[in-house]
Amino acid sequence: MTRQALWRATAGIIGLLCIVTVGLTLVPQWLHPPLSEDELQGVPGADVRIQLQQAQAQLQNNVRATLLQLTAGLLVTVGAAAAWRQAYVNRDGQITERFTRAVDQIGSDNRDVRIGGIYSLERIARNSPSDRSTIQYILAAFVRNHAPWPVGAPDGPQHPTESVDEHLPWMRVRAPDIQAAMGVLGRRVPSQPEEVMYLSRVDLRSVALRGARLTGAQFRHANLARAVLAKVHLEHADLNGADLRRAYLERTQLARANLTGAFLQDADLRDADLSYADLRGANLTGAILDRTVLTGALADRTTIWPSDVDAARRREFGVIEVDQGDPTRS
Repeated sequence: MTRQALWRATAGIIGLLCIVTVGLTLVPQWLHPPLSEDELQGVPGADVRIQLQQAQAQLQNNVRATLLQLTAGLLVTVGAAAAWRQAYVNRDGQITERFTRAVDQIGSDNRDVRIGGIYSLERIARNSPSDRSTIQYILAAFVRNHAPWPVGAPDGPQHPTESVDEHLPWMRVRAPDIQAAMGVLGRRVPSQPEEVMYLSRVDLRSVALRGARLTGAQFRHANLARAVLAKVHLEHADLNGADLRRAYLERTQLARANLTGAFLQDADLRDADLSYADLRGANLTGAILDRTVLTGALADRTTIWPSDVDAARRREFGVIEVDQGDPTRS
């Protein structure tokens, strides 16, 4: 506590004591004023007059006792409020200190230190709702900066690559800090409205995110080849031009997702929900569509289907076929 705060607290206590002293002196006499000489002379008998004076004094004492109880209750309440406020300030300061340390850690050159910082940010997000949006932004930026896939840049990669690298180590081995960051983002606490997660043009090949919550996330032109995304929530996600070849998407929620121009060759979409998803220009050659929900999904002449999914079967699925020049495409 600073000297100025100490003086303020002391002045406040002195002021409260003065108010209490004045109140204990004046309020009882105002509520139960003592009997005047004229009133006492009209009372027959000295014993009766003494009893009246004692009764009047008792009434004043009762008022004083009540005031003291109220004052004590007020002091307890004020003390509790002050203690809560101090605890809140201390907790806020601790969270700020932990937050700063965690951000420093994820900027470290040591991968193990970065992973520790990522999990520290997750704990802070759980305990501090006001920091969740900021932490999500920081972790998404971390993934974009440490696992870029700069499609369209002059020296950017071929997208999609000529083939899926089956020998590329899983993300947890190849880049455990990226796997950790994506895992934390996938465990984010639901919020209303849902914060948009920006993960476009990132290299997430062979990442494993079973059951993650990535609703509404942006993965435009991201490389998710051979990724394990089973049971992941990707409703309303933007996967325009994303590479999802050989991705494991069993029971994945892709309702109303934007999959225009996506590469889904040999993807496992068993029991996945693609209802009302936009599949115009998508390539699903060799994709497994057993029990896949395609009700209301949009497709056009540029959509490439597996060889066993003809027009009749697409109608059976409930796919809506539109022409490239159809105004309903927008």
